[in-house]
Amino acid sequence: MSEQAVFGGGCFWCVEAVLNGMKGILAVTPGYAGGHTSEPTYEQVCTGTTGHAEVVRVTFDPAIMTYDDLLRIFFTLHDPTTLNRQGNDCGTQYRSVIFYSDDTQKNSAQSIRDEIENSHIWGQKLVTEIKPLDHFWTAEELHHDYYSKHPLTGYCSAVIAPKVSKMRKEFFSRYQ
Repeated sequence: MSEQAVFGGGCFWCVEAVLNGMKGILAVTPGYAGGHTSEPTYEQVCTGTTGHAEVVRVTFDPAIMTYDDLLRIFFTLHDPTTLNRQGNDCGTQYRSVIFYSDDTQKNSAQSIRDEIENSHIWGQKLVTEIKPLDHFWTAEELHHDYYSKHPLTGYCSAVIAPKVSKMRKEFFSRYQ
């Protein structure tokens, strides 16, 4: 039996690239959530006027990767203290956000966010939003597996590759 989680931690290419290959993760799908525009496009979301965040929908096997463990990884793979940005990526579409599908996910997200906040590992207050998932819109096909298809592009080699390398070192035992 699989479960799904939806969250945004900056560019969905980065988040997808880090999570792909982790044990217990069955699929990572880039998309958009949290906005007011139906069937948004990447170009529309990039304007910052749709209200959507770039997110990933993670399908996972909870017997191998629990939702709580996935959240702890999420809070490590991006900076949850920067409002509406990750590195040079600026705008509300890059906000730190967890979209929950039920009260169990909501309670876990709040508990793990509090755990991370109270650990002071980031040294600042977390700005991660926790919101109900209204709708997930799948991103255009060209955004799926972007890093694996375009590893030598400037953004991939300068931004994504170091993040993937860092996470693979930190969570070595979680990768296949």
